[in-house]
Amino acid sequence: MIRKNKLVYLTLLIAIVISVFPLYWMFVIATRTNDVVGEYPPPLTPGGELGANVARLFEAEQAHFALGMLNSAVASAAVTVSTVFFCSLAGFAFAKLRFRGRNALLVIVLGTMMIPVQMGIIPLYMVMVQLGWQNTLQAVVVPFLVSAFGVFLMRQYAIRAVPDELIEAAVVDGSSSFRVYWSVVLPALRPGAAVLALFTFMGTWNEFIWPRAVLEADNPTVQFSLSQLATEYYTDYTLMFAGTLVATLPLLVVFIVFGRQIIGGIMEGAVKA
Repeated sequence: MIRKNKLVYLTLLIAIVISVFPLYWMFVIATRTNDVVGEYPPPLTPGGELGANVARLFEAEQAHFALGMLNSAVASAAVTVSTVFFCSLAGFAFAKLRFRGRNALLVIVLGTMMIPVQMGIIPLYMVMVQLGWQNTLQAVVVPFLVSAFGVFLMRQYAIRAVPDELIEAAVVDGSSSFRVYWSVVLPALRPGAAVLALFTFMGTWNEFIWPRAVLEADNPTVQFSLSQLATEYYTDYTLMFAGTLVATLPLLVVFIVFGRQIIGGIMEGAVKA
C-alpha cells in the first residue's frame, strides 16, 4: 500500500513538472536577452533583464500593449458578469419554473452549441458593420453577453443544488420569481457560478479570432496586441515572452479568486450535508 502511494505521488510530481516547465521557461526567457534564445542546452535560470523587457513591451508603439490589457480587462469583466447573471437566471427558469415551450426553447438554446464559432464570424461582422461598431469595444462584448453552455451548466447545477421545497417556501412567503432567484437560488448556485465565471473570463481574455476581425491595430485586445509584437522580418522572442508573462498574470489572479470560491462552496455544501 505504501509503495502504491509513493508511485501515485511520483506520477503526480512528474505531471506537475511537465505542466509547469513551459511556464517556467517562458519566465526564464522573459528575463533574458535575445542572444540566449537559440542556445543549447537552453538556459534554466532567470536573468536580470525582466524589467528592461517589460519596459520595452509597454513602449512598443506597434503593439499598444497597455491599451490591449485595458480593453481585455473591461471586455472580460463585462462578459463574465453578464454571462453569470443571465445564464444563472435562465438556468433557474429552465430547471425550476414551469412554462409553455420550456423544453423546445431549451433544445433551441442547446442547438446553438452545435454551430462552429468560425461559421458565425462573417454574418456577425456584417451585423457589426450595420451597427457601426467596427473597431469599438462593444463589438467584442455585446455578442457574448450570454452563452448556451452557461445556460446548460447553470440549469444542470440548479436541478441538484436548489430543492423544490425551498422555492415553494419562498413563493408561499410572497416572493416574486426574481426575488426567489436573487435571494434563494443565486446563493445556492455560487460554486457553479464561480466555475462559469472562471471559464468565461479565461475564454474572453484569450479570444483572438473575433477581436482580430472586428478591431484594428490601434485599438487591440491583449491577444491581438501580442500578435503585433512579431514583425514580418524579425521576432523579438524576449519581448513576446515578456508580453505573454504579463498577460498571464491577470488569469492567475482570477483563477486564485474564483478557485477559492469554488472550494469554499464545495466545503460549505459538505458541512451542510
